[in-house]
Amino acid sequence: MDLAYIPSPSTGVIDLGPIPLRGYAFCIIIGVFVAVWLGNKRWIARGGRAGTVADIAVWAVPFGLVGGRLYHVITDYQLYFSDGEDWVDAFKIWQGGLGIWGAIALGAVGAWIGCRRRGIPLPAWADALAPGIAVAQACGRWGNWFNQELYGRETDVPWALKISEGPNRAAGTYHPTFLYESLWCIGVALLVIWADRRFKLGHGRAFALYVASYCAGRAWIEYMRVDEAHHILGLRLNVWTALIVFVLAVVYMVISAKVRPGREEIVEPGAPDAVEAGDAEAGEAKSDDAKSDDAVVESDAVDASGPSEASETKDAAETAKG
Repeated sequence: MDLAYIPSPSTGVIDLGPIPLRGYAFCIIIGVFVAVWLGNKRWIARGGRAGTVADIAVWAVPFGLVGGRLYHVITDYQLYFSDGEDWVDAFKIWQGGLGIWGAIALGAVGAWIGCRRRGIPLPAWADALAPGIAVAQACGRWGNWFNQELYGRETDVPWALKISEGPNRAAGTYHPTFLYESLWCIGVALLVIWADRRFKLGHGRAFALYVASYCAGRAWIEYMRVDEAHHILGLRLNVWTALIVFVLAVVYMVISAKVRPGREEIVEPGAPDAVEAGDAEAGEAKSDDAKSDDAVVESDAVDASGPSEASETKDAAETAKG
Protein backbone atom coordinates (compact mmCIF):
# COMPACT_ATOMS: atom_id res chain seq x y z
CA MET A 1 0.00 0.00 0.00
CA ASP A 2 1.34 3.42 -1.02
CA LEU A 3 1.59 5.74 1.97
CA ALA A 4 2.50 8.82 -0.08
CA TYR A 5 2.47 9.81 -3.73
CA ILE A 6 1.82 12.76 -6.03
CA PRO A 7 -1.77 12.57 -7.32
CA SER A 8 -2.57 13.28 -10.94
CA PRO A 9 -5.45 15.58 -11.93
CA SER A 10 -8.67 13.78 -12.76
CA THR A 11 -8.99 15.99 -15.82
CA GLY A 12 -6.72 18.26 -17.80
CA VAL A 13 -9.51 20.71 -18.66
CA ILE A 14 -11.30 23.27 -16.52
CA ASP A 15 -14.44 24.75 -18.05
CA LEU A 16 -14.71 28.49 -17.45
CA GLY A 17 -18.26 28.89 -18.69
CA PRO A 18 -18.16 28.29 -22.45
CA ILE A 19 -14.34 28.51 -22.51
CA PRO A 20 -12.35 25.33 -21.80
CA LEU A 21 -9.06 26.07 -20.02
CA ARG A 22 -6.62 23.28 -20.76
CA GLY A 23 -3.91 22.70 -18.20
CA TYR A 24 -1.24 21.97 -20.83
CA ALA A 25 -1.85 25.20 -22.70
CA PHE A 26 -2.13 27.18 -19.46
CA CYS A 27 1.31 26.01 -18.29
CA ILE A 28 2.88 26.97 -21.61
CA ILE A 29 1.28 30.42 -21.55
CA ILE A 30 2.46 31.03 -17.98
CA GLY A 31 5.96 29.95 -19.00
CA VAL A 32 6.02 32.37 -21.94
CA PHE A 33 4.96 35.30 -19.77
CA VAL A 34 7.58 34.49 -17.13
CA ALA A 35 10.30 34.15 -19.78
CA VAL A 36 9.45 37.52 -21.34
CA TRP A 37 9.24 39.22 -17.94
CA LEU A 38 12.62 37.91 -16.77
CA GLY A 39 14.20 38.45 -20.17
CA ASN A 40 12.99 42.05 -20.21
CA LYS A 41 14.59 42.75 -16.82
CA ARG A 42 17.89 41.27 -17.96
CA TRP A 43 17.76 43.11 -21.29
CA ILE A 44 17.25 46.47 -19.58
CA ALA A 45 20.13 45.67 -17.23
CA ARG A 46 22.31 45.04 -20.30
CA GLY A 47 21.45 48.49 -21.68
CA GLY A 48 18.46 47.68 -23.90
CA ARG A 49 15.02 49.26 -24.12
CA ALA A 50 12.02 48.05 -22.14
CA GLY A 51 9.62 46.11 -24.34
CA THR A 52 12.18 44.99 -26.90
CA VAL A 53 12.20 41.41 -25.60
CA ALA A 54 8.41 41.20 -25.94
CA ASP A 55 8.52 42.66 -29.45
CA ILE A 56 10.97 40.01 -30.61
CA ALA A 57 9.11 37.28 -28.70
CA VAL A 58 6.12 38.02 -30.95
CA TRP A 59 8.23 36.46 -33.70
CA ALA A 60 10.05 33.82 -31.66
CA VAL A 61 7.09 32.24 -29.80
CA PRO A 62 4.91 31.30 -32.82
CA PHE A 63 7.94 29.94 -34.66
CA GLY A 64 8.91 28.01 -31.54
CA LEU A 65 5.48 26.45 -31.13
CA VAL A 66 5.44 25.35 -34.76
CA GLY A 67 8.98 24.00 -34.51
CA GLY A 68 8.25 22.14 -31.28
CA ARG A 69 5.17 20.52 -32.75
CA LEU A 70 6.93 19.59 -35.99
CA TYR A 71 9.76 17.90 -34.11
CA HIS A 72 7.30 15.89 -32.05
CA VAL A 73 5.17 14.84 -35.02
CA ILE A 74 8.22 13.90 -37.13
CA THR A 75 9.95 11.89 -34.41
CA ASP A 76 6.69 10.24 -33.24
CA TYR A 77 4.98 9.98 -36.60
CA GLN A 78 3.54 6.55 -35.74
CA LEU A 79 1.18 8.23 -33.27
CA TYR A 80 -0.54 10.08 -36.11
CA PHE A 81 0.09 8.32 -39.41
CA SER A 82 -0.04 4.60 -38.53
CA ASP A 83 -3.01 2.39 -39.31
CA GLY A 84 -5.96 3.24 -37.10
CA GLU A 85 -4.60 6.67 -36.16
CA ASP A 86 -6.16 9.97 -37.19
CA TRP A 87 -3.64 12.34 -38.81
CA VAL A 88 -5.79 15.31 -37.75
CA ASP A 89 -4.59 14.69 -34.18
CA ALA A 90 -1.20 16.03 -35.28
CA PHE A 91 -2.72 19.51 -35.05
CA LYS A 92 -4.18 19.03 -31.56
CA ILE A 93 -1.33 20.64 -29.69
CA TRP A 94 -3.38 20.91 -26.48
CA GLN A 95 -3.19 17.14 -26.10
CA GLY A 96 0.53 17.43 -25.52
CA GLY A 97 3.56 16.94 -27.70
CA LEU A 98 6.13 19.73 -28.07
CA GLY A 99 9.77 18.91 -28.73
CA ILE A 100 12.08 21.43 -27.09
CA TRP A 101 14.74 20.82 -29.75
CA GLY A 102 12.43 21.92 -32.54
CA ALA A 103 11.03 24.77 -30.45
CA ILE A 104 14.48 26.25 -29.81
CA ALA A 105 15.68 25.71 -33.39
CA LEU A 106 12.72 27.28 -35.18
CA GLY A 107 12.17 29.78 -32.38
CA ALA A 108 15.71 31.02 -33.03
CA VAL A 109 14.73 31.66 -36.66
CA GLY A 110 11.80 33.79 -35.52
CA ALA A 111 14.03 35.61 -33.02
CA TRP A 112 16.59 36.26 -35.77
CA ILE A 113 13.90 37.88 -37.91
CA GLY A 114 12.75 40.05 -35.01
CA CYS A 115 16.30 41.03 -34.06
CA ARG A 116 17.21 41.86 -37.64
CA ARG A 117 14.20 44.16 -37.94
CA ARG A 118 15.34 46.02 -34.81
CA GLY A 119 19.05 46.05 -35.62
CA ILE A 120 19.86 43.96 -32.54
CA PRO A 121 22.51 41.20 -32.30
CA LEU A 122 20.74 37.88 -31.82
CA PRO A 123 23.40 36.44 -29.44
CA ALA A 124 22.93 39.35 -27.00
CA TRP A 125 19.15 38.91 -27.02
CA ALA A 126 19.51 35.15 -26.54
CA ASP A 127 21.85 35.71 -23.57
CA ALA A 128 19.27 37.95 -21.90
CA LEU A 129 16.46 35.45 -22.47
CA ALA A 130 18.34 32.23 -21.60
CA PRO A 131 17.35 31.91 -17.90
CA GLY A 132 13.76 32.83 -18.77
CA ILE A 133 13.58 30.02 -21.31
CA ALA A 134 14.69 27.56 -18.64
CA VAL A 135 12.00 28.84 -16.25
CA ALA A 136 9.43 28.61 -19.06
CA GLN A 137 10.37 24.96 -19.55
CA ALA A 138 9.99 24.39 -15.81
CA CYS A 139 6.44 25.77 -16.01
CA GLY A 140 5.61 23.95 -19.23
CA ARG A 141 6.56 20.54 -17.81
CA TRP A 142 3.61 20.76 -15.42
CA GLY A 143 1.42 20.52 -18.50
CA ASN A 144 2.58 16.90 -18.72
CA TRP A 145 1.26 16.40 -15.20
CA PHE A 146 -2.18 17.58 -16.30
CA ASN A 147 -2.09 15.17 -19.26
CA GLN A 148 -0.64 12.24 -17.25
CA GLU A 149 2.18 11.71 -19.71
CA LEU A 150 5.96 11.44 -19.94
CA TYR A 151 6.46 9.71 -16.61
CA GLY A 152 9.30 7.33 -15.69
CA ARG A 153 9.64 3.78 -14.51
CA GLU A 154 7.43 2.28 -11.82
CA THR A 155 8.51 3.08 -8.27
CA ASP A 156 7.26 3.19 -4.70
CA VAL A 157 9.24 6.23 -3.51
CA PRO A 158 7.19 8.73 -1.45
CA TRP A 159 7.25 11.26 -4.29
CA ALA A 160 6.01 8.76 -6.87
CA LEU A 161 3.43 9.98 -9.39
CA LYS A 162 0.11 8.13 -9.38
CA ILE A 163 -1.19 7.49 -12.88
CA SER A 164 -4.77 6.39 -13.55
CA GLU A 165 -5.88 3.88 -16.16
CA GLY A 166 -6.22 5.42 -19.61
CA PRO A 167 -5.36 5.13 -23.31
CA ASN A 168 -1.83 3.77 -23.73
CA ARG A 169 -1.14 3.83 -19.98
CA ALA A 170 -1.52 1.48 -17.04
CA ALA A 171 -2.51 2.54 -13.53
CA GLY A 172 0.30 2.63 -11.00
CA THR A 173 2.93 4.82 -9.38
CA TYR A 174 5.84 6.03 -11.48
CA HIS A 175 8.84 8.32 -11.30
CA PRO A 176 7.59 11.91 -11.88
CA THR A 177 10.07 12.79 -14.61
CA PHE A 178 8.08 15.93 -15.34
CA LEU A 179 8.93 17.10 -11.81
CA TYR A 180 12.59 16.11 -12.12
CA GLU A 181 12.96 18.11 -15.31
CA SER A 182 11.03 21.07 -13.89
CA LEU A 183 13.37 21.27 -10.89
CA TRP A 184 16.41 20.76 -13.10
CA CYS A 185 15.32 23.70 -15.31
CA ILE A 186 15.02 25.93 -12.25
CA GLY A 187 18.57 24.96 -11.34
CA VAL A 188 19.72 25.72 -14.89
CA ALA A 189 18.16 29.19 -14.73
CA LEU A 190 19.92 29.93 -11.43
CA LEU A 191 23.23 28.62 -12.80
CA VAL A 192 23.05 30.85 -15.89
CA ILE A 193 22.15 33.93 -13.83
CA TRP A 194 25.04 33.30 -11.43
CA ALA A 195 27.58 32.56 -14.16
CA ASP A 196 26.51 35.58 -16.19
CA ARG A 197 27.02 37.88 -13.20
CA ARG A 198 30.29 36.23 -12.20
CA PHE A 199 31.96 35.95 -15.61
CA LYS A 200 30.12 38.62 -17.67
CA LEU A 201 29.14 36.16 -20.39
CA GLY A 202 28.48 37.66 -23.80
CA HIS A 203 28.15 36.91 -27.52
CA GLY A 204 25.77 33.99 -26.93
CA ARG A 205 27.77 32.21 -24.24
CA ALA A 206 25.07 32.56 -21.56
CA PHE A 207 22.61 30.94 -23.96
CA ALA A 208 25.12 28.20 -24.78
CA LEU A 209 25.57 27.54 -21.05
CA TYR A 210 21.80 27.16 -20.72
CA VAL A 211 21.73 24.71 -23.63
CA ALA A 212 24.64 22.63 -22.32
CA SER A 213 23.37 22.44 -18.74
CA TYR A 214 19.83 21.62 -19.84
CA CYS A 215 21.07 18.85 -22.12
CA ALA A 216 23.13 17.33 -19.30
CA GLY A 217 19.98 16.92 -17.21
CA ARG A 218 17.72 15.96 -20.09
CA ALA A 219 19.97 13.02 -20.98
CA TRP A 220 19.55 11.21 -17.65
CA ILE A 221 15.91 12.21 -17.22
CA GLU A 222 15.10 10.97 -20.72
CA TYR A 223 16.80 7.67 -19.88
CA MET A 224 14.24 7.14 -17.08
CA ARG A 225 11.16 7.53 -19.25
CA VAL A 226 9.10 4.54 -20.36
CA ASP A 227 6.86 6.06 -23.02
CA GLU A 228 7.25 4.84 -26.59
CA ALA A 229 10.24 6.30 -28.45
CA HIS A 230 12.63 5.52 -31.29
CA HIS A 231 15.97 4.01 -30.27
CA ILE A 232 19.40 4.21 -31.88
CA LEU A 233 22.11 1.82 -30.64
CA GLY A 234 20.02 1.08 -27.58
CA LEU A 235 19.49 4.74 -26.59
CA ARG A 236 16.38 6.84 -27.03
CA LEU A 237 16.53 9.37 -29.86
CA ASN A 238 16.24 12.30 -27.45
CA VAL A 239 19.21 11.04 -25.44
CA TRP A 240 21.36 11.15 -28.56
CA THR A 241 20.02 14.61 -29.39
CA ALA A 242 20.85 15.85 -25.91
CA LEU A 243 24.40 14.47 -26.10
CA ILE A 244 25.09 15.96 -29.53
CA VAL A 245 23.64 19.37 -28.69
CA PHE A 246 25.59 19.37 -25.39
CA VAL A 247 28.88 18.89 -27.24
CA LEU A 248 28.02 21.61 -29.77
CA ALA A 249 27.13 24.07 -27.01
CA VAL A 250 30.38 23.43 -25.13
CA VAL A 251 32.44 23.79 -28.32
CA TYR A 252 30.70 27.08 -29.06
CA MET A 253 31.47 28.44 -25.58
CA VAL A 254 35.17 27.56 -25.89
CA ILE A 255 35.62 28.96 -29.40
CA SER A 256 33.52 32.05 -28.75
CA ALA A 257 35.51 32.91 -25.62
CA LYS A 258 38.73 32.86 -27.67
CA VAL A 259 37.43 34.61 -30.77
CA ARG A 260 35.18 37.21 -29.09
CA PRO A 261 36.13 37.58 -25.43
CA GLY A 262 34.21 39.89 -23.13
CA ARG A 263 30.65 41.13 -23.52
CA GLU A 264 28.86 43.43 -25.96
CA GLU A 265 28.98 47.03 -24.70
CA ILE A 266 26.04 48.16 -26.84
CA VAL A 267 23.17 45.70 -27.32
CA GLU A 268 20.51 47.98 -28.79
CA PRO A 269 21.19 51.04 -30.96
CA GLY A 270 19.28 54.09 -29.76
CA ALA A 271 18.81 52.84 -26.20
CA PRO A 272 19.69 55.35 -23.44
CA ASP A 273 22.81 53.47 -22.37
CA ALA A 274 23.88 53.09 -25.99
CA VAL A 275 23.49 56.85 -26.52
CA GLU A 276 25.49 57.57 -23.37
CA ALA A 277 28.20 55.17 -24.47
CA GLY A 278 28.26 56.82 -27.89
CA ASP A 279 28.46 60.29 -26.33
CA ALA A 280 31.31 59.13 -24.12
CA GLU A 281 33.20 57.78 -27.11
CA ALA A 282 32.54 60.99 -29.01
CA GLY A 283 33.78 63.00 -26.01
CA GLU A 284 36.96 60.95 -25.84
CA ALA A 285 37.49 61.37 -29.57
CA LYS A 286 36.91 65.13 -29.24
CA SER A 287 39.37 65.28 -26.36
CA ASP A 288 41.95 63.42 -28.43
CA ASP A 289 41.37 65.82 -31.33
CA ALA A 290 41.81 68.79 -28.98
CA LYS A 291 45.07 67.36 -27.68
CA SER A 292 46.20 66.84 -31.25
CA ASP A 293 45.31 70.42 -32.15
CA ASP A 294 47.22 71.70 -29.11
CA ALA A 295 50.24 69.68 -30.17
CA VAL A 296 50.06 71.17 -33.67
CA VAL A 297 49.83 74.69 -32.24
CA GLU A 298 52.84 74.09 -30.02
CA SER A 299 54.75 72.67 -32.96
CA ASP A 300 53.87 75.71 -35.07
CA ALA A 301 54.97 77.98 -32.25
CA VAL A 302 58.30 76.23 -32.06
CA ASP A 303 58.72 76.43 -35.82
CA ALA A 304 57.80 80.12 -35.77
CA SER A 305 60.18 80.99 -33.00
CA GLY A 306 63.00 78.82 -34.33
CA PRO A 307 64.49 81.21 -36.98
CA SER A 308 64.33 84.26 -34.65
CA GLU A 309 66.10 82.44 -31.86
CA ALA A 310 68.72 81.16 -34.29
CA SER A 311 69.28 84.74 -35.60
CA GLU A 312 69.67 86.11 -32.08
CA THR A 313 72.20 83.39 -31.27
CA LYS A 314 74.21 84.22 -34.45
CA ASP A 315 74.26 87.97 -33.67
CA ALA A 316 75.44 87.29 -30.14
CA ALA A 317 78.27 85.12 -31.44
CA GLU A 318 79.43 87.77 -33.94
CA THR A 319 79.39 90.49 -31.22
CA ALA A 320 81.50 88.32 -28.94
CA LYS A 321 83.96 87.68 -31.81
CA GLY A 322 84.27 91.39 -32.59
